[in-house]
Amino acid sequence: MDEALIRSLTPSVLTVLVRRGADFAAAEDAVQEALVEAVRGWADDPPRDPKGWLVTVAWRRFLDAARADTARRRREDRVEEEPAPGPAPDVDDTLQLYFLCAHPSLTPSSAVALTLRAVGGLTTRQIARAYLVPEATMAQRISRAKRTVSGVRFDRPGDVATVLRVLYLVFNEGYSGDVDLAAEAIRLTRQLAASVDHPEVAGLLALMLLHHARRAARTAPDGSLVPLAEQDRGRWDTASIAEGVAILQAALARDRLGEFQAQAAIAALHADAPTAGETDWVQIVEWYDELARLTGSPVVRLNRAVAVGEADGPRAGLAALAGLDEALPRYTAVAAYLHERDGDLDRAARLYAEAARKATDLAERDHLTRRAARLNSRRREGR
Repeated sequence: MDEALIRSLTPSVLTVLVRRGADFAAAEDAVQEALVEAVRGWADDPPRDPKGWLVTVAWRRFLDAARADTARRRREDRVEEEPAPGPAPDVDDTLQLYFLCAHPSLTPSSAVALTLRAVGGLTTRQIARAYLVPEATMAQRISRAKRTVSGVRFDRPGDVATVLRVLYLVFNEGYSGDVDLAAEAIRLTRQLAASVDHPEVAGLLALMLLHHARRAARTAPDGSLVPLAEQDRGRWDTASIAEGVAILQAALARDRLGEFQAQAAIAALHADAPTAGETDWVQIVEWYDELARLTGSPVVRLNRAVAVGEADGPRAGLAALAGLDEALPRYTAVAAYLHERDGDLDRAARLYAEAARKATDLAERDHLTRRAARLNSRRREGR
């Protein structure tokens, strides 16, 4: 059975049921039952019209559930209205599912899980493995999310910005289990870009492609992190970089700048540099200025301080850092790096060690610990 085909058809089959009057939770259950039947039967006898088959079976499963639910007898009226079997209308309402899954009443984790289930076509087990949580826990999370949005109608305009943030959360979840969430986020964002003409959708897709292009070079064979400046650029995916840059240029040409386009522009400048020493840090600072104007984010200003340190020297970077809250994530690591660049190895080593204690990610903690140890070794050798 073609798993990619199944996953591409799932959202459109779900929206057909919703348009016919099924609430989201019941429709999603019915579609999952139809998928189970497809897994069992398609390998031996694949249908000529896979989407039509799934719609027909899912609608029948929904009607079966409706008949059994005495509290919802009004659904019995739909039994006589069942459309005749045949090709399903070629209408893609996937975009509506994105907006529903990014409903403001859902927590970010629930929105991500529901998006992966309803739009991505992943099973509860696959999502649970990707999140490294028990399947039962993920099933409860998805069930709660479905109950929350079950009464929401599809006739209200969606919030593209919220959908994009959900997709960015999926992308940043990392890589675990049998589902590559970064690759899945790129697939979903491509799907969204084909459904809606919005420069920020293109900006996010470009940003994902440009970041993902460096994936192979981000870790050493032992699993340790490799900083951007030390990465083997020959291992970067040039095809993804070229595609990301082309998508970004088309988005920027529309003169409707948004934060994802600005982030993608910064990533493109890193990707365009043949070596770390040839990076156009002055232009990167300018893009961080735009990004700070758009978002007002202190995290953006923190990253800008690093860029200023590269463009104008470490003391300028430390001056840019001085006005920020020291409680910001990675503040201490950034301060350590800038002090190291400025030649204050004692202070840098202490700050790297402090940053390692604060780090929640094991790989990042190991990286910072090694930086502190390396500086301490250099200090001892210099005595």
